Amino acid sequence: MFLNRRLRLTELSLLAIPATLAVLGAALMSLMRKAEVSTDNLQPAILIVGLLFVMHVVLFLRRPASDQVLLPLAGALIALGLTLVSRLAPSYFERQVAWVILGCLLALLIVSLPGSLLWLRRYKYTWAVLGIGLVGTTIVFGVDPNGSGARLWLGFGDYLFQPSEILKILSVFFVASYLDDKQELLSLDTFKFSFLKVPGLPYLMPLLIMWGLSVLLLLGQKDLGPTFLVFGVFLAMLYAASSRPVYVWAGLGLLLLAAFGSYHLIGHAQARIDVWLDPWSDPQGNGYQIVQALVAFASGGILGKGLGFGYPLLIPAVHTDFPMAAIGEEMGLLGTLAIVALYLVFTYRGLKIALEAPDSFQQLLAMGLTVTIGLQALIIIAGNLKLIPLTGITLPFISYGGNSLITNFIILGLLLRISDATRRAT
Repeated sequence: MFLNRRLRLTELSLLAIPATLAVLGAALMSLMRKAEVSTDNLQPAILIVGLLFVMHVVLFLRRPASDQVLLPLAGALIALGLTLVSRLAPSYFERQVAWVILGCLLALLIVSLPGSLLWLRRYKYTWAVLGIGLVGTTIVFGVDPNGSGARLWLGFGDYLFQPSEILKILSVFFVASYLDDKQELLSLDTFKFSFLKVPGLPYLMPLLIMWGLSVLLLLGQKDLGPTFLVFGVFLAMLYAASSRPVYVWAGLGLLLLAAFGSYHLIGHAQARIDVWLDPWSDPQGNGYQIVQALVAFASGGILGKGLGFGYPLLIPAVHTDFPMAAIGEEMGLLGTLAIVALYLVFTYRGLKIALEAPDSFQQLLAMGLTVTIGLQALIIIAGNLKLIPLTGITLPFISYGGNSLITNFIILGLLLRISDATRRAT
């Protein structure tokens, strides 16, 4: 047991799965395009596999007690994502590989740095102001490279980033820090209203103001996906810190109120909800994307048509908005269930890390980071299956998108560090 923990044998053996998926996916794409497997086509996959094993070595040297399942899970999702981008958007493949490399390097940096993560809680208002400020600057300096009508990006030329992705992590830093400071006060009954017992408003007000500003900014940008994601993560962390069901019910009520207001005040939201309710009313117009996605799922069956044998490119923006529809068509129900299982296990391991963390701050931090990944996956998968309106956020580690990938790798690195601190403490 000690030898496995020290040498990370479980992680090393599990890394064979993403290595096989990456090389096999690259080989299949090469066969589909050139009817042969060339070394040039395998090089990106071999490079990514090499980076995963480098991360394993660094964890062995720097964080030997960290979780041994998270890296293989993330590696499997990355391998599937690269194969999917190569299949659906080959012109973006090299850029996606570059983002994966950068993300791996950032995760390596995070797990290599000395010290603990407790210093993060000293700057809680700095994280809040920084996140809100970055999102707020898009109102003045934001660009709209996709012509969607929403100026969600900052940068120049081809070098753009989406501040809402950074806000996801910074908001978790802020909420975890604040709740750690006020956790005992939030669990006390200091204010009564009829049958409800809630903490005094002075304890909640700074948290609500900072969180409310970020949500209002996102709503003002018509960026509904990150809005509901930030809301959900905030609500989960608040419940974890206080163990008060009243927060859940109040939060769900506010969510319904926000959805109702968005429907009547934001035309973009109204259009998405109308299309979600009845895409067949306009199958060649606004409902075309959802209709084609449903057809793709239906045509995939149990086993799928096989990689390269479906027609997922009939779905607009399939590589960003509808990756699960492409997987459902070409890999079938079994493929989609396998993806869901990977996210479930990732979420389980993250929550396990949170439960075992050595202090309350790292518990809340690990939970917030894990819920960010799990809830984001749930939202996009449910949107692809038409269970909820499509929100436009990406599928973690799989969809094309550099900003999302970088955020996911940062979360991976932080969770690995927290798990190492946990096991060292025990």
